[in-house]
Amino acid sequence: MGLNDNNQFILKVSGLKTHFFTSEGVAKAVDGVDFKVKKGEVLGLVGESGCGKSVTALSIMQLVASPPGKIVGGKVEFMGEDLLGLNFQKTRKLRGQKISMIFQDPLTSLNPVLKVGYQLSEVFHYHKGFNWKQSLEESARMLKVTDMPSPEERVKNFPHEMSGGMRQRAMIAMALSCEPDLLIADEPSTALDVTVQAQVLKLMKTLCRERETAVLLITHDMGVVANMCNRVAVMYAGRIVESTDIFTLFKNPAHPYTRGLLRSLPRLGAKRDRLDSIEGQPPQLNRLPAGCAFEPRCEYAKQRCKQEPPGITHLRGEHDVRCYYPIQGANNE
Repeated sequence: MGLNDNNQFILKVSGLKTHFFTSEGVAKAVDGVDFKVKKGEVLGLVGESGCGKSVTALSIMQLVASPPGKIVGGKVEFMGEDLLGLNFQKTRKLRGQKISMIFQDPLTSLNPVLKVGYQLSEVFHYHKGFNWKQSLEESARMLKVTDMPSPEERVKNFPHEMSGGMRQRAMIAMALSCEPDLLIADEPSTALDVTVQAQVLKLMKTLCRERETAVLLITHDMGVVANMCNRVAVMYAGRIVESTDIFTLFKNPAHPYTRGLLRSLPRLGAKRDRLDSIEGQPPQLNRLPAGCAFEPRCEYAKQRCKQEPPGITHLRGEHDVRCYYPIQGANNE
């Protein structure tokens, strides 16, 4: 496998579709998602809860629970090879070694009946062939890299004996143990207090910069996006509705949904007394409207928006938006 010499994209997701087949119908959790990530780049995947961000990550890792979930279309190219065409053994070898994932909740992601050191050691034992003693030593070393206090003692702890920040550091240590080329971080700062959140994000940013790891950062926190990301893809109802660089997104959001997200943020010096909100609720994924999924909540919607889903409109540079009437020259004030 090798990177494309022309654009150096390490990950290309094209037309990815992951549906859940339930008794109430087919829920299109991921419905034609496209994005790319370069080596050493941090791409933010943002949106409200339930928009398909985590399912996108699980689809890349091929960890979608089946049944009821199934990847029904698209391609996931990693370093030039389609992951969806690999057999189980090849996929398992890639996980943890070339592609790693930090799951959303470290307390439920770590095995509660196994010591943290053993769970970390499995990575070195399976992927690098170390014996268990060497693996445990490497586990303590990786915990030290993540600024874990007393790492030689923490490898002897069970997950419930650690704080939330310590568990998250253990997850980061596990994900970075084999120096992966791609790191998928699903809400890595959720449930952490502000101080620990800042420490964890700074740690991720430093480690990934030093190792030139590509990062797909999944979050609903636009503050985290501003601090961490180079580019952003905004997701709504299973689709990417806007993608651009971080500066353009905050200065000139083109999709009404993106504008709504940004207007809901508190800002120093803002000339308004109350934060705005996006009226209504996201649609049920098994009952999507015939037209634009955001149309029922959109203040700019017109009759055309109700009839057919919009395609991608290319704006200036690499700014793409899925909207019939993108907001030109808008900002979040």
